[in-house]
Amino acid sequence: PSVTQDTEWIKPGKISWDWWSTLNVYGVDFKAGVNTDTYKYFIDFASKYGIEYILLDEGWSAGTWNIKEAIPELNIPELVRYGKERNVGLVLWTLWNPLDKDLEGILDIYEKWGIKGIKVDFMQRSDQYIVNFYERVGKAAMDRKLLVDFHGSFKPSGLQKRYPNVMTFEGVLGLEHDKDSRDINPVHDLILPFTRMFTRLLSGPMDYTPGAVNNATAEDFYINFVHPISLGTRAHQAALYVVYESSLQMLADSPSNYYKAPEFASFISRIPTTWDDTKAITAKIGEQLVIARKNGKNWYLAGLTDWNARSIEVKLNFLEADKYKMEVFKDGVNADVYASDFKTEEVIVSKGDSINVTMAKGGGWAAILTPIE
Repeated sequence: PSVTQDTEWIKPGKISWDWWSTLNVYGVDFKAGVNTDTYKYFIDFASKYGIEYILLDEGWSAGTWNIKEAIPELNIPELVRYGKERNVGLVLWTLWNPLDKDLEGILDIYEKWGIKGIKVDFMQRSDQYIVNFYERVGKAAMDRKLLVDFHGSFKPSGLQKRYPNVMTFEGVLGLEHDKDSRDINPVHDLILPFTRMFTRLLSGPMDYTPGAVNNATAEDFYINFVHPISLGTRAHQAALYVVYESSLQMLADSPSNYYKAPEFASFISRIPTTWDDTKAITAKIGEQLVIARKNGKNWYLAGLTDWNARSIEVKLNFLEADKYKMEVFKDGVNADVYASDFKTEEVIVSKGDSINVTMAKGGGWAAILTPIE
């Protein structure tokens, strides 16, 4: 059972991430990098789209082993103040080793600064010491009202049930590996729901970090570490926000890229990170799936496919209200050759209607269904 009933301060949400895009922001009048101006730009983006947090990943601190102070180019108190004015919290990356050596002292500093959470990285082990380390961090962070994202290793244990401030875990080959591999592709994405995501209670949320704006077909893809690209369509990326569970769900790409794709940014920023109900509509490992999730009165529907184009008939018999406004983000007619091609549409549907979830090769389909009162 949970160690606390005081959970009002634990706020799931989305987080704008800096590392995947290598802090590449453009069209600005300052030099992009690990500095106060760049992170204010991230905060402004998060505020515009209602994103709850930004992450300062590796590089913010005076050293990977000195995570008690920031580099001179960063003014953490000013960023906390600036973010607070805009309802955006800061989450800090931490190497696990120094955190292990001075857990209380380091977290006391972060609490004093007004930090909202930590990303703990590079454990790379799952032995007894590390498993106990996870619990020590969960408790110490809980005592200081800090959220936790465990990266770099993963040991399924249900820890998030005992410490509900433990929001998400990596333990997956996620989007970040598109920066150095062709393995993170639509087939891989359709294996994860049956393996890493198979049991929500045990394995827990999964920090895959979706949200790529620049998308490629299998033929067009190339590895680019500095300006990364995803395999599969943009609608495939949108659908991942419904398919994959993470209480802290990353937006991996650069704010500058999202500003150039406002329909995409607006759509994914509206998808919740917690769910009241889930319906598996259809699925086949490594090939295709359609899933429906509920948050409040709204339903969120998503489909994924492998490198084969598909049209799947879906009966909306899981809906409760009579009529819904359905906002769709789907593959464009040319997405099979230009993976970033997409189309949005808005239609009225009724409970029990049948719709076609049509996807290009490597594609996806996502919809937000809002009841009409």
